Amino acid sequence: MLSEQSAVTVRASLPAVGAAIGEITERFYARLFAAHPELLRGLFNRGNQASGAQKQALAGSIAAFATQLLEHPDRRPDALLARIAHKHASLGVAPEQYPVVHEHLFAALAEVLGEAVTPEVAAAWDEVYWLMANALIAIEKRLYEESGGRGLRPWEVVERIPETADVVTFRLRPADGGPVAGFRAGQYVSVAAALPDGARQIRQYSLSGAPAPALRQISVKRVHGTAAPDGEVSHHLHARVREGDVLELSEPYGDLVLGDAGDRPLLLASAGIGVTPMVAMLAALAADGHRAPVTVVHGDRSPADHALRTDHETYAAELPDARVHFFYEHAAEPGTRTGLVDLTGIAVHPGTRAYLCGPLPFMRAVRTQLIGKGVAAADIHYEVFGPDLWLAQD
Repeated sequence: MLSEQSAVTVRASLPAVGAAIGEITERFYARLFAAHPELLRGLFNRGNQASGAQKQALAGSIAAFATQLLEHPDRRPDALLARIAHKHASLGVAPEQYPVVHEHLFAALAEVLGEAVTPEVAAAWDEVYWLMANALIAIEKRLYEESGGRGLRPWEVVERIPETADVVTFRLRPADGGPVAGFRAGQYVSVAAALPDGARQIRQYSLSGAPAPALRQISVKRVHGTAAPDGEVSHHLHARVREGDVLELSEPYGDLVLGDAGDRPLLLASAGIGVTPMVAMLAALAADGHRAPVTVVHGDRSPADHALRTDHETYAAELPDARVHFFYEHAAEPGTRTGLVDLTGIAVHPGTRAYLCGPLPFMRAVRTQLIGKGVAAADIHYEVFGPDLWLAQD
């Protein structure tokens, strides 16, 4: 809980900090990488740095955390913290890295706001930072204990399966022959790749299935740059990684999981490569014998671009009360729909719990439609691939 005096100071200074937070985070990353260039080559996503997405996400999370402390002083914003902590844990973030971030973040704050950063303002925002940092450290400690430790482990590619022109599935087993822990449908792993320029870059990929107890399966979409650069790790995996090669993987993390579905109606909505956690969820529901209604919604450019479509349909068909709705912008087939995902005319059962994964505009549109159909906001859960810009755009 934020102290009373700090709450007053943060409330008064939040407009100024919020207006400058983009410049503050830009200065922060410049200072951080100048002092620790190894972090840009070996931990942070260079593509997200180049596009500005990581700066937006950091700015959004800081502003959201401070706002929630002011609006709800009696409770901790655990939903926001859990999402960040899972991502940090998958990257192997350690407690000793938080003072380093503090040093450069507060130096950037002082550079941008100048004399407005009085001792009182600095002390109040210092309290905000350490409330957030210490909460994350505690959550990450628990996650590491549950997963068996921090760090990555070598995994050998045992099968490579082309799914579409731009999506490939990799099946991997531990290179050390050791045991494989289970995962919860919807979780992801971090994958570290050694790139040709010597950098070690890490990306997160959802586990798209469990083909065997001793295997992991990820399905990787090759990212073609438009406003942002091409996805350097996805292109590397597509172009260079073959059976017999070794990648480093983290243990599974992520808070977009089914939990105890019980007899609740579910809606699984995805677009593009967002299909990966949804297919894993459908497989888990089928294995568990889920009998309540399940509504499956997916949007893609065309049937040829729909990765894991066979799995999508097969697992849904194994459920006794599932309805499948596929939308394609081009070349829609009989039984599918043309255009973007639209829930008009699709029945949404009372008490539905919804899971969304795909591009941010898609998830925002579906969330709005679900709320319009009476689904409680607390029952709508989402996963963002890459930096979470949902907060940054609120």
